[in-house]
Amino acid sequence: MENPFLREYIGDVTDIQLVNEAKSGNKKSLEVLILKHQPYIYNIAWKMVRNPTDAEDLTQEVNIKIITKLSQFEGKSAFRTWLYRIVANHFLMSKRKTSGTVLNSFDSMEQALDGTPDAPLTELEQVENKQVIREMNYMCMSGMLLCLTKEQRLTFILGEMFNADHTIGSEILGISKDNFRKRLSRARADIFNFMNNKCGLVNKSNPCRCHKKVTYAIKGKAIDSKNLLFNRSEYSKFRIIVKPKADLMMEYIDEKYSELYQKLPFKKDFNKKTVLQDIVNDEHIKNLMNLN
Repeated sequence: MENPFLREYIGDVTDIQLVNEAKSGNKKSLEVLILKHQPYIYNIAWKMVRNPTDAEDLTQEVNIKIITKLSQFEGKSAFRTWLYRIVANHFLMSKRKTSGTVLNSFDSMEQALDGTPDAPLTELEQVENKQVIREMNYMCMSGMLLCLTKEQRLTFILGEMFNADHTIGSEILGISKDNFRKRLSRARADIFNFMNNKCGLVNKSNPCRCHKKVTYAIKGKAIDSKNLLFNRSEYSKFRIIVKPKADLMMEYIDEKYSELYQKLPFKKDFNKKTVLQDIVNDEHIKNLMNLN
C-alpha cells in the first residue's frame, strides 16, 4: 500500500489513468480506483468518529460523492488533493453525531477517567490480560482524539498519523501552510499536555494506568474481551503503513508521544466492499458514468 499523504507519492500517475478510464465508462477501473483509496478514507473516518460502524457509513457516503463528482475532475490539481479535499470537507461538514461516547473535551475525559474506579492487576494478571489492557490503551487514545475540535482532529490525523507535510496537508484542507502548521502544533500540544498530566504511560508520576481501569471497563461493557474493537491481530499499525517516524516532529515533543499514536491500529479491509458493487451497478450511477 502506498501512503497517498507522503510527498514522494507516485500513485497520481496511476490514479489519472484510472480516472480517465472510469470517465470513459470502464467499471473495473472505477472499482480499482475506489478500492485503492478506500482503506485510507476509512481509517481517517475511523479515527474521526471512533465507532467503526459510523466510520463505514461515512466512508460509503464519501465514496458515492467521489464517484458522482469524478466527471468534474479536470486535472488542474493532483488527484489526491482533489479526492481528499472531498473527504475532508465531507467529514468536517457531517452532522453525524459520534455514537457510544460522551467525550467531547479533555475536561470530560478527565472526569470520565477519574470517575472510573481503579482495580489494579498483579504483574501476573497484567501478563494474562495483556491484549485487553492494550485494548484499553487504544480506546483511551482514540478517545483523546475526540476531545479535539473536528478541524484539529483531522489535521492531527493527516499530519501526525499519516505524516502529511504542511504542503500536502494545507492543499487538502484548503488552508495556508502556516495555518496547517499552527493547527497541527496546537492539536499536538493539547493531546500531549493532557497525556503528560494524566497518562501513566507517558509520565510515570501519573496514577492513571490502563491495567487499573480495564476491570471496570469490562464490567461496564465498555470493552468486550471476546470481541475487541481495536487490538486485533488482523489489523496493521499506522507506523507500518506510513513512515516509521514523522517528518514534522516539533522539538518540544518527545518521540515516545508520537510512537504511541503510530501504534494505533490501521484497518486494511473495509467491511462494506460489497456495497461498492451495489453503487457501481446502480442504474443512476451507471447512466451518470456511462459504465460498461
